[in-house]
Amino acid sequence: MVYSLFLIFVGAALFATLALLARQSLIIGYIVLGIVLGPWGLKWVTDTQLIQDISNIGIIFLLFLLGLNLSPRKLLELLKQTTIVTLLTSAVFASVGWAFAVLAGFNTINAVVVGVSCMFSSTIIGLKLLPTTVLHHRHTGEVIVSVLLLQDLIAIVVLLSFQALSSDQSAALELAKLIVLLPVLCGGAWVLKHFVLLKLFQKFDRIQEYVFLLALAWCLGIAQLAHSIGFSYETGAFIAGITIATSPIALFIAESLKPLRDFFLVLFFFALGAGLNINALDQIWLPAMLLGGAMLVIKPIVFRFALHHVSETNKLGWETGFRLGQMSEFSLLIVFVALQSALIEPTTVYFVQLATLVTFIGSSYSIVLRYPTPVAVSDRLRRD
Repeated sequence: MVYSLFLIFVGAALFATLALLARQSLIIGYIVLGIVLGPWGLKWVTDTQLIQDISNIGIIFLLFLLGLNLSPRKLLELLKQTTIVTLLTSAVFASVGWAFAVLAGFNTINAVVVGVSCMFSSTIIGLKLLPTTVLHHRHTGEVIVSVLLLQDLIAIVVLLSFQALSSDQSAALELAKLIVLLPVLCGGAWVLKHFVLLKLFQKFDRIQEYVFLLALAWCLGIAQLAHSIGFSYETGAFIAGITIATSPIALFIAESLKPLRDFFLVLFFFALGAGLNINALDQIWLPAMLLGGAMLVIKPIVFRFALHHVSETNKLGWETGFRLGQMSEFSLLIVFVALQSALIEPTTVYFVQLATLVTFIGSSYSIVLRYPTPVAVSDRLRRD
């Protein structure tokens, strides 16, 4: 494991340097590194499942930090504003994905799963490529975050439905669990925060190491609690973050956890590249790349029209569309769960994997060229 980490992070430093010299997103460098070193490349790192399991912690921290930056009141306002946009665009993207899958020769069930996987945009790319300056495009950032949150909620419902189809319980029962247990989880987190967590923060807030440790325990504890009652770890982490978003200590926690989040996200994107089975792509590489290319073109256009419909400016609509113009890590999770539930064939997983990678690379490239990011291609974009 130590040798694998050595290869990954030394390689990541090298590929990140090349990406920065080319004014590209670091994410692309990590994915390419995974393809090169993984079991379908040089075979220097073969235990990609262990790396994938570890890297998922990065997504948990990402959702926790996302929750820290949103007050509950602001979240409700944003969700009301973008509900129509999210539902409309999700339906369009699912239809396009289904159509491409049918044309590629997949049967009805496999095509439906492909369509569902196309509904979502990447939370990781959407947030990682937002400008680091707080004041820049604040409203644009809020719209992006609210759309991503609604998509994540839809993804959770989809995952629960797939799990229900492979179990003895009905989908209606699983949905009832969602409706009942989600408020219970939120209420329980709020009670623990109010009567335990904040009191500990107030008593020992001068000891930064303790605050850091307590924040980790809170994030992972609520994430584990959510998983124990049938939700995802990411859902619990987001709830953990949003419950303490109004706390005075929230800013310190957010800053102190960012390096830890980035450490695990390097592993996530490496595992994403390493998990691509090159040998299984003979029959599907062309339609998968066409689907990825179609998503890169269609998503910005659809988001622009949908946001214009709710009185947002064209400029905001286009920027939001390009920043959300990719498929998602949830796309990968959905096909994996569907495969485990015996709903789809392994070929469908590889099809969605390749299409998702195409959108990750293409979307990161287009965002960095057009809009302010932490690795902007010009001085003008870096100043904006």
